[in-house]
Formats: sequence, C-alpha cells, structure tokens
Amino acid sequence: MAQDAAATEQLESADPADVADVADPEAVSAGSDAYTPMAPTEGKGMPVAGGWDIQPQYSEDGEFAYGLHYGLIWVMAGISIFVLALLLYVIFRFRKGANPVPSKTSHNTLIEVIWTVVPALILLAIAIPSITLIARQYETPPKDAITIKAIGYQWYWGYAYPDNGDFEIVSNMLKEEDDPTRGDARARTDTDGPEQLAVDNRMVVPAGVPIRLQVTAADVIHSFAVPSLWFKMDGVPGRLNERIFQVDEPGVYYGQCSELCGARHGFMPIVVEALPMDQYNAWVLAQGGTIAGADEEGIEADPSLPPTQEPESAVEGAPGAGAAPVA
Repeated sequence: MAQDAAATEQLESADPADVADVADPEAVSAGSDAYTPMAPTEGKGMPVAGGWDIQPQYSEDGEFAYGLHYGLIWVMAGISIFVLALLLYVIFRFRKGANPVPSKTSHNTLIEVIWTVVPALILLAIAIPSITLIARQYETPPKDAITIKAIGYQWYWGYAYPDNGDFEIVSNMLKEEDDPTRGDARARTDTDGPEQLAVDNRMVVPAGVPIRLQVTAADVIHSFAVPSLWFKMDGVPGRLNERIFQVDEPGVYYGQCSELCGARHGFMPIVVEALPMDQYNAWVLAQGGTIAGADEEGIEADPSLPPTQEPESAVEGAPGAGAAPVA
C-alpha cells in the first residue's frame, strides 16, 4: 500500500508538459490523469446475452462486411422463397389429378438459358463486394501507421510498441473475487468488463488512425480476434503476420484467442482500449515509452514515474514481458 501511495504521489506531482500531445502542445494530461482505464459501455464491443446477430461494428471494414452480411441474408431469403414457391407450384400444377397424361417435353431453350444466366449473374453480384472486402482487409498500412505487435503466449497476451520505445505490456485474464486460484492478483470488477473477458492490462491504441498490427506467437499457434472490430489473424511462432487495424471511435472492445492452443485456451481474452491521440500519447509516456518528435517539442518521459500498467505477468511462474515461455 505504501508503494502504491508513493507511486500515486509521483504521478500527481508530474509536470503536465511531460504528458503533452506532440501534435498539439496545448493538449495536456497531468500526472495521475495520464491514464485511467476506460469503463466499458454495456453492449458495445462485447457479446450480449441472447445475442443472435453479428456484433455492431466499429471499423470501416467491419461496417462494410456488416452491410454485405445483411445483403447476402436478403439474397438467400429471396432465393429460398422463390424455390419454395416454384416447388409448391409444380406440386399443385402438375399433380396426377390435373395431368392424367403427363407431358413428354424434354427441352425448353428459354428456361435453360434463364436458369444458367440468372444464377451466374447472382454469383457475380455477390463476388464483387466479397472480393472488395478481402482486398480492403489486406490493404498495406500507410508508412506513417503506428506499429503495435500482439504476441501470443500460453496462455496470455503480450503487446509490444516498437514505434514508442519498444516496451511491452503483458495481459492476463482477471479472475473472480471468490476464485480460490486468484492468489494476490486483483479480482475482476464490473468496470473491467464481462466475466472471462476482462484483463489486468489492456492493449491501448489510438482511435481513428491506421495501425500496423503485427501478430505472432512465442510457443504454439494462437489467433488474435476481436469480433466488433472485424479483425482476426493467426499468431504463428517464427512468423510475423501483419494487417491494417483501425478503431473508428474511443471505447473498449473485447475478443478472445480463436485458435485452440492448449489447456487454458479459453482463458486468453483480448481487450482493446481505443483512446483519443492525446490520451494515447500520455499513456505511452506514462509507460516510459517515447513519442516521435518529442525531442523537438522538449517532451520526455520521467523515468522515475512507474508505469501505470505493470509489464509482468500476473500468472505465477509465467515469464515476464519478452521472456521465453515456461515449459
């Protein structure tokens, strides 16, 4: 407790200029206000009880995919209704009572052309937005995109920030108050998020700007997936996968590892917290990281200030940030 009090005193006494946004020197976040975990919004970026639809989307690709999804539902519904109506018509019109002598017609050029051309046109209409969506998802990130690396471990996530001093945050699932295996780790609260989705340290990103998200793994194959941001990418040991990643608005968004990776696969949640750029820069500086152009603006991180998120795993026996996985 004494250590926490000292840390709080250090943060509150920090010079506001130390956490100023480089792009806007007038934007200042002082000391302990440099980073306070954002409370989630109920139903936003998370699953809901009784949900049957895709989660509402908060990225441009997600919104495009959501529209395509609903468009395809109407196409499928229209085809199903047409086929059902055609089947009922044939059953009624060509029943034995109405046709004691069945027709011996074997060919109809017009009908054969229609049932070949129309399905082909429908498939073409579906293919165009489908291929467009694939292309959008794999667009090359712009040169000025911020690079963030998600690293899968058994069984937690690490988030490295190469463009901001290459520090790494380790993220573990928060356990419930009455969980006998919790130990000294803090328990989950409602402000952390839903049960089995809340974590101690979130992946913090700036909202509204392109991010070069790189995904890899240290041991076995993992998969970084956040449904409400329309993002899913495998993390493969020894390989660096990369995609553009952008969150349209500030908020807290939840996901999980989506590749079976061992006994505790179901306990590897992902929490993305998107902040305005000035607050993101303040968070980076509070971690002891760096901001491009900070030297020219005279802004430096105070090394005496402890990071607001501890870069060590809360799981007993697990490696610290950047260390090799435990056998």
